[in-house]
Amino acid sequence: MRVGLFVTCLVDLMRPSIGFAALRLLEAAGCEVVVPPAQTCCGQPGYNSGDRKAAKALALKVLQEFDGCDYVVLPSGSCAGMIRVHYPALFKDNPAVIESIKRLSARTYELTDFLANVVKLQNVPGRYSGSLTYHDSCSGLREMGVQAQPRALLAKMPGVKLTEMRESTTCCGFGGTFSVKFGEISTRMADNKCEHIAQTGVGAIVAGDLGCLMNIEGRLRRRGDLETRVLHVAEVLAGENGICK
Repeated sequence: MRVGLFVTCLVDLMRPSIGFAALRLLEAAGCEVVVPPAQTCCGQPGYNSGDRKAAKALALKVLQEFDGCDYVVLPSGSCAGMIRVHYPALFKDNPAVIESIKRLSARTYELTDFLANVVKLQNVPGRYSGSLTYHDSCSGLREMGVQAQPRALLAKMPGVKLTEMRESTTCCGFGGTFSVKFGEISTRMADNKCEHIAQTGVGAIVAGDLGCLMNIEGRLRRRGDLETRVLHVAEVLAGENGICK
C-alpha cells in the first residue's frame, strides 16, 4: 500500500515532530510512505479568503504531487477536509480535471481515520502515561467525521486515562482568519475551552489539528497555565516530541 503523507504547511513550519509522528504511525501500520519533497499548502487559506485562483493552482499541484499514491493521509482534519470536500466544488465546472480531483478526494483521509478504519492499526507504537482530554476540531469532526477514531486509538494505550471535557465538540475560536477578524469573540471562545480543560484536572489537552492546538496553548499560557501539555494526537500515539514513557 503506497501512502502519500501530506505533512501540511503549518506542521512543517511550526511543529515538524507531528509529521515525523505521522510517518512513524503509518510505517508501523505497514504502509510504504511517500513524502513529496516539494509539497506546500493545500490551498485552504486562499480558498477561505476568496482567492479561488490561488486555491485551484495549489489543488492542481497537490493532484500532480500525489499521483500514483493509493491514499493521501494528513495529520489535520482541516486540510484533509479541504481536499475531500472543497476540491471537487472548486473544479465542478472543469470537465478536464474533475474526475481526477474526485479520485484524489475519495482516497484522502485524516490520519486517525485512516489508521482506525482503513489499515486498522492494532499495535500503537508509542507509550504514554498520564491523564488527558480530547478537543474535537471543527473541520475534522464536521467535514471528515472524525470523533471516535482518535479515542479508539488512544484506548489501545494502557497508560492513557482519557477524561472527556464539557463541550469537546465546540470550536476553540481559531477558525483560521476568524481569530484575526473577530479577535474578541475568538478570545472568549478560547477562554471557554481553557476553562473546560481546567475543570477536568488532566495533564494534557490533545487534538488532531495544530491550528487549534496553537490557539489553545497560546490562551492557556496567557491565562497563567504553564503546566498543561498541549499535544497532537499523532505525537501521543507515536511517542514523539519527548513524550515517550
